[in-house]
Amino acid sequence: MRVLVTGASGLLGRAVAEAVLAAGHEVRTFQRRPSGVAGVSDVLGSVTDSDAIARAVDGMDAVVHLAAKVSLAGDPAEFDTVNIGGTRALIAALTAAPAAAPTAATPSASPDIAAAARRLVYVSSPSVAHSGASIVGDGAMPADPVQARGDYARTKAEAELLALAADSPSLRVVAVRPHLVWGPGDTQLVARVVERARAGRLPLLGHGAALIDSTYIDNAASGIAAALEQAEHVHGNSYVITNGEPRPVADLLAGICAAAGVRAPGWRVPAGLARTAGSAIEAVWRIRPGVDEPPMTRFLAEQLSTAHWFDQRQTRADLHWVPAVSLDEGLRRLAASYATTPEGNTL
Repeated sequence: MRVLVTGASGLLGRAVAEAVLAAGHEVRTFQRRPSGVAGVSDVLGSVTDSDAIARAVDGMDAVVHLAAKVSLAGDPAEFDTVNIGGTRALIAALTAAPAAAPTAATPSASPDIAAAARRLVYVSSPSVAHSGASIVGDGAMPADPVQARGDYARTKAEAELLALAADSPSLRVVAVRPHLVWGPGDTQLVARVVERARAGRLPLLGHGAALIDSTYIDNAASGIAAALEQAEHVHGNSYVITNGEPRPVADLLAGICAAAGVRAPGWRVPAGLARTAGSAIEAVWRIRPGVDEPPMTRFLAEQLSTAHWFDQRQTRADLHWVPAVSLDEGLRRLAASYATTPEGNTL
C-alpha cells in the first residue's frame, strides 16, 4: 500500500512510519517539519491547511493519523482546530481524492487491497473514555466527549467519533488508543518524570499502589501497524493498545527513575488534595498560562492515583498482534539510552 503517516516528527509517529515502512509499504509523511525517517517522502504542512492535506493525501491508499495537539492545558480553540478540524479536513480529503492504482513497482499485496477500499487508522487515546473512575480490565469503552477530562481528551473523543462515523465500504476506519507510550527519546512521560524526580518535585499520589498499564514505544508502533494491516476485517472498531503488564504506579515511576539514575519519589500527597490542587491550577492556567505544562491537573492527578489497566485479549485476537518488548526489557533499553546521553535521547 501507499501509506500516509501524519505527525511523523513525533516519537510515536516516527516509530509508526518506520514500522509501516518495514512491513513493505511505501510511506509518505505529513507534518510541519521533516520527519527524519530514512526511506520516506515528507510533505510539510499543517492539518489546519486543507490545501496541504489534499497534497499529502493525493494517491494514498491508507492514512495513519497521529498529528494532534497534545497537552495538559492550552487554548480550547486550538485543540478544536487541530484535533477536530484537522481530522474532519483529513477525512474530507481522503474521501474526495482518487486512490493510487497499483503499479509494477507497488503491486497490490492482497485481494483486500485490490478491492480499492481505502484505510484510515485514527490514533486516539484511552482518555477519550475516561471519566475519572478506576479502569479495571475494561476494553475500549465508547468515546465520550462530554465526560472526557480536559480539552485534549474532549477533542480526541470528538475526532474519534468523526473518524468512525466515516467508516464505509470505500473507507475502512479503525481507531487505536495506545496507552501511556514511553521509551528512549520520550519528551512527554519519561522526560517529565525524570526532570521532576531530579528536582525533588515528584510525589506519589495516595498509596502509589494503583495498577496502571503502559506501552513501550516499539509495541505501540507495531500495534498501530497491525491495525493498518487488519483494517479491512476490524473496521468500525476501537482498540486500546498496551503492554498488558499492569504495575503499581510507584513501581513504574521507580523503574523509570532507576533507568535515568535519579532517586525515585519518596514523599506522598493525598490523592484528593492533588485533584483539588489540579483543578485550581487548571483554572489559573486558563487565565495566565505558563511557559510549560502545568505542574498538576485534575486529569493528571486522577491518572496517577487510580487504577487504569485494560483487557488486551480482544485487541490481540483481532489485530493478530502481541507486544514484542516486555516492560522490563523496555526499562533496560531506557537505561541504556541514559547511559549514552544524560537526556536519554538516542534518536
